[in-house]
Amino acid sequence: MLDVIDYTPGKSLLHRLNPVTKLAIAVAIITATFLTQSPFALTALLALTLAIGAYAGVARRLTGLLKVLLPIVVVMFTLQVAFTPTGEHIVAFATVDGVIGGLRACLRLVGVALPLVLMLSVTRLTDLANACVEVLHVPYRYAFTFTTALRFVPVFTREMNAIMEAQTARGVHFDTGNPFKKLALMIPVCIPLLVTSVQKTDATALAAEQRGFYLRTRASSYRRYPMTATDIAVLGCCLALVAIGFTL
Repeated sequence: MLDVIDYTPGKSLLHRLNPVTKLAIAVAIITATFLTQSPFALTALLALTLAIGAYAGVARRLTGLLKVLLPIVVVMFTLQVAFTPTGEHIVAFATVDGVIGGLRACLRLVGVALPLVLMLSVTRLTDLANACVEVLHVPYRYAFTFTTALRFVPVFTREMNAIMEAQTARGVHFDTGNPFKKLALMIPVCIPLLVTSVQKTDATALAAEQRGFYLRTRASSYRRYPMTATDIAVLGCCLALVAIGFTL
């Protein structure tokens, strides 16, 4: 899952949309996911996200993320059912309210994660930052900070894997089933990772300053991101989706 936010080239309509429009699609699905209370509507929103991902050619990446989230979903559903005693009992400690609440919580968790990954999979981070600066008038330093933080996610993941492999070669076993022991084993991994992250952050800040980071303005970008009629139509669909989510 190192490439979960890497850009996937394509020629679909979703790829050709303005980066701000793609961001609006993700925000609309997430907002509708939080607003609706119906498990059926939450399932429909999840199916919509998967359908858009299949159309854009990133369905495998979304299903891979679903596999990663599956253990968290199972634990969340179990806890929700166990700690919701109200409602008609189904079997053992499970109640109707607990099952419905657990389904709602799990679907919301998945429904929030997938649209963001979908948007990042079909959008270059550079285009996203520049479009936010040009269209949304976001200060460039904030857009740069956000996209740089996303770029560092796979970098730090690779660094952590390299550190864990080095510790394993020295005889450390990370495959223990004891959660407390595993937490203690992660401390030797976090310290060198923290040192590496500070070094990379300083190097990135120095490189950005030498390239005139503080001189960058909205007008200095050599690329333009105009909003087309298709973008306006998609934004209208996003507003309709949020309105539907509010009513359900």
